[in-house]
Amino acid sequence: MQVEEEAVSAVLNRLRRAQGQLAGVIAMIEAGRDCKDVVTQLAAVSRALDRAGFKIVASGMRQCLATADGDAPPMSEAELERLFLALA
Repeated sequence: MQVEEEAVSAVLNRLRRAQGQLAGVIAMIEAGRDCKDVVTQLAAVSRALDRAGFKIVASGMRQCLATADGDAPPMSEAELERLFLALA
């Protein structure tokens, strides 16, 4: 799936932020921090990953319908729906 360069940049920024948040969660667990604090930060990581996935799907959806990637045929509407729902 080809995604617009602007969308790729936004997704990479979100993923880098999530990577930093995840490192923070790991450090919190290793330091024995309160469960509530750990779960709150873990939820933030999860939301960041979801948003990155939604951005990829939203940016590439039109292209998935219109063009094939390599030798593969274009994605059907049902395939796109399953891809989108995988993030839900």
